[in-house]
Amino acid sequence: MPGASLALVTASDLPRRRVLVRRVRVLVAATITYNVVEAVVAITAGTIASSTALLGFGLDSVIEVASAAAVAWQFSTTDHERREKAALRVIAVSFFALAAYVTVESVRALLGSGDAQHSTVGLVLAAVSLAVMPVLSAFQRRTGRQLGSASAVADSKQTLLCTYLSAVLLVGLGVNSLFGWWWADPAAALIIAAVAVKEGRDAWRGDTCCATIPSRDDATPGGCADDCCSAQEAR
Repeated sequence: MPGASLALVTASDLPRRRVLVRRVRVLVAATITYNVVEAVVAITAGTIASSTALLGFGLDSVIEVASAAAVAWQFSTTDHERREKAALRVIAVSFFALAAYVTVESVRALLGSGDAQHSTVGLVLAAVSLAVMPVLSAFQRRTGRQLGSASAVADSKQTLLCTYLSAVLLVGLGVNSLFGWWWADPAAALIIAAVAVKEGRDAWRGDTCCATIPSRDDATPGGCADDCCSAQEAR
């Protein structure tokens, strides 16, 4: 009977959903822990070197903690779907806050608010984050898509944005130290700010691409529940 078959599939997916929910919680905890350490190091190093780029990077980490905390709050209950919209709104606001801060600091830097000094700690931190964040983001996004959680996918984009900022910070600090091109970092950061606005708008609307239909096999994503997701998989 069709109805019995549907009930069987739903029941068989419950253990897998529990595994995915636990995985989201672990990833959120890892994200919060790493970003707290990253924020402390970046803000301290930025203050010592008078680097607005490092200070901005540290405050970005604080914003990422807020985003991850929203997902943690959502998945702290068994009925996490009911909190999805609220979590997405928090993530969206965090994107907007990040864009606003990066824009202000970039404009200040371009107008000549002060020359940053060389920071070995900042260069190492940017390199480590550039290695760690893409991996963490990939795990977050895959788990979110398998679970069908738009907020988890949106949080993975927040983490991915940190990857871009890490690259910008690394190039900016490096070029400034080697050639004295102080304008390189704030100019590139303005592009990152524009990306953050787009991602924030998508999160606010719920267009996080993609919520998916979980499959039985935990090793592979489920079928896509929207055209956007299908388009991304085709790339």
